[in-house]
Amino acid sequence: AVHEGQVVSAQELTVLLQPLFTQKSRNLVLFLQDRLSIDDFTYFSETYGNKNPFQNQVNKLFINLLQEILQTSPSSLVLPAVDCKATKYLLSVLQEAGDWKLTNATNLSISQMEVNASNPNLLVVQLQPLASDLKEISTLEAIAENDKIIGKVTMDLEERGIHFSAIYTAVRPSRISRRTNVVGELRRKLMAAEEEDSLSYPPLNVTTGNYTCILFHASNFSLKANSSVLIDLTNATFLTQNVDISASECTDSNTTLSLKYTNPVNGIRSLEIRFLMTNKFYEVSARKWSTLDSVEIVQDGEKFAKFIISGISAPAEYSFHCQLVGTSNLYPARLVPSNNEAKNWDVFISKLQIQGFNIINNQFSYASDCTGFFTPGIWMGLVTSIILLWILTYGIHMIMQLTTNNRFDDPKGPALSVPQTE
Repeated sequence: AVHEGQVVSAQELTVLLQPLFTQKSRNLVLFLQDRLSIDDFTYFSETYGNKNPFQNQVNKLFINLLQEILQTSPSSLVLPAVDCKATKYLLSVLQEAGDWKLTNATNLSISQMEVNASNPNLLVVQLQPLASDLKEISTLEAIAENDKIIGKVTMDLEERGIHFSAIYTAVRPSRISRRTNVVGELRRKLMAAEEEDSLSYPPLNVTTGNYTCILFHASNFSLKANSSVLIDLTNATFLTQNVDISASECTDSNTTLSLKYTNPVNGIRSLEIRFLMTNKFYEVSARKWSTLDSVEIVQDGEKFAKFIISGISAPAEYSFHCQLVGTSNLYPARLVPSNNEAKNWDVFISKLQIQGFNIINNQFSYASDCTGFFTPGIWMGLVTSIILLWILTYGIHMIMQLTTNNRFDDPKGPALSVPQTE
């Protein structure tokens, strides 16, 4: 039994999973998604009614249990959850807990795999990522597709007579729980927690000899092909590092970060993404500046897309950081398509930080941010203040121009006569 709003830690999760390590049929299926929260089950099942994305029997039973708990609760209820830090190390905990035969099923070919039921097996099924733009309909469709995958895998194992246990979890939460006892400092604590979570994995580094020549980090690194196929490369790049960087090149004047992925999604055999950077001396500033000039995408070794970038530069001794980088017009640093093939791609990079020159101690240098000192909010405040100041100055000037009469009419004397000239 767990208490209302309890967050299960890594140690508590290990204790809860202990029966899986001692049962006779030690077959475990781990369904791993990029983002998921317990609130998604109740939200999508109630909001969309007939379009409920959870249709397989296991998820239906779980939702019915959640709804029964919520309906029988006499007041508002905060459901318990698992700490996101615990889920990040779940795979390593499972591997250390037993002599499992690890099988990764990223291509969803469970039916073609040979599973020896006499030995403990750990099947890791990488579910497709949710939409990076966080649109409800896109997220709904992605969860529905993942639900079908879970049902297909579990049904296939049952038909083959393989007894198993399953875990459905994610690398990070999709929703941030707001606790009532920290309302006063809510925003600051949440932002600090999000920043800590985004930096929980180290940056990708490219080494030449004994020193690091490129550092690359992002909290979300996603592509969308033909406005339909979403490719989330965050986990493959930074967590599992299932990426080939051998084609990267480093010199004093030019640097190329090459990221090669094999079968990132169904329908794409290979995908290479290149970040091309230069280091030049500019006489106006009397110093060297590093610039990210372009980004290239090569699909299946044939289709070539190129993007020109403006606004991504920093002093050569600094790294570059930007909150949002991509093809959208709303992003501070935009990738502009340079050929027709590039128009078929949408790029989304969140909290990008990159450095291709002068790296010291394998760490990012001081970051030059893409957001200038004068943000739109500051400009609005300055313009409004100037207008109000001008009105005040004009009013004071008009008041100072007022004069009083220097002659006054005396009712007991002759009438006051003022000449026309005065």
